[in-house]
Amino acid sequence: MRHGSFQWMKSMNKSIILNKIRKDGPISRAQIARETNLTPPTVSSNVKELLEQKIVEERDIGESQGGRKPTMLVINDQAFCIIGVDAGPKNIQCIVSDLAGKILKRSEIKLELPVDNTQFIDALKKGISMCLDGIPKSENEVIGIGIAMHGVVDVEKGMSLYAPNLGLSDIPIKEELEKAFGLEVKVENDARAMALGEFWFGNHGDVKSMLAVNIGRGVGAGLIIDGKLYHGSSDIAGEIGHMTIDLHGEICECGNRGCLQTFVTGPAIARKVKAQANPLTAETIYELAVGGNEDYASILAESGRAMGIGLTNLIHIINPEKIVLGGGVSKAEKFLLPAIRETIEKSALTASASRTRVEVTKLGDDATLIGAITLLLVDVFELA
Repeated sequence: MRHGSFQWMKSMNKSIILNKIRKDGPISRAQIARETNLTPPTVSSNVKELLEQKIVEERDIGESQGGRKPTMLVINDQAFCIIGVDAGPKNIQCIVSDLAGKILKRSEIKLELPVDNTQFIDALKKGISMCLDGIPKSENEVIGIGIAMHGVVDVEKGMSLYAPNLGLSDIPIKEELEKAFGLEVKVENDARAMALGEFWFGNHGDVKSMLAVNIGRGVGAGLIIDGKLYHGSSDIAGEIGHMTIDLHGEICECGNRGCLQTFVTGPAIARKVKAQANPLTAETIYELAVGGNEDYASILAESGRAMGIGLTNLIHIINPEKIVLGGGVSKAEKFLLPAIRETIEKSALTASASRTRVEVTKLGDDATLIGAITLLLVDVFELA
């Protein structure tokens, strides 16, 4: 679908009706009118257009309230599809998804490091092309492309300002991909994209505020407030990996001492064992801990306590209803979560704060990819 072709959806009434159907469907026209305070003629005329555009369809007949049985409305999840991209430091993963977040196709490109900006853009184009080639041109029209990118992102310009794990800066992702594919492109920090995907597809119930934390080679977070992603004044909200935990701690790659990510990332966990002259990866450390190695279990628990201190700080500052952990390191939840929860319980200022729910994503390895496609879903369903 060409850039800007969803502008027909951008009127406030259409957005209200469309989002109501997304959240509460199957739903009747009369129920939409009652629960949105829109007039029945307004609902009917807007629904007619949405049916014509095939994003909404009529389904099962509802129960009668004394008259004719109402026809129910649902989102036509298969009407359109979205390309989602997780642009990691070692590979680029792409998916094709329908409007319900169901993954229809995947592709993966391994990055030949080191890369420059042009080579990185070329890799993005290759991965996206592999996904687009599998979509029948007569079906599943593509709405756009969502890119989840590590590091600092200028969301408005769609530019990667600084990608520390690649050593790159000022990558014009949106400009180059829109030129190449003629599709709308949204670019977001990977942790913030993950947070948005969690909010939409993580089955977290009716939460208004949520913090999603991505723990892998680095540590980033996304904050949802009143259902909206929070960026901060200069698009760096969520860079919690550089929160100071120990003034006298290890020097971080940012130059400061004792940052959170010097305690809890995969490389940080591996370094703790390397100091013992035993070169293992964080994944192997976890496997050995599961196998009964108490020393390695203790290292993971120590990382959990450091994470608990960082999360306690964030609870005191933003007080979210829920915290969701994702990323490769979160797979060690057996050792991390008890230490995190115990630390928060001991350190939080109030009993209610200490009971902040902390859990691991149920979206698994696809959490960031689902977040990437959600960048476009927000553009379609939410108010303009």
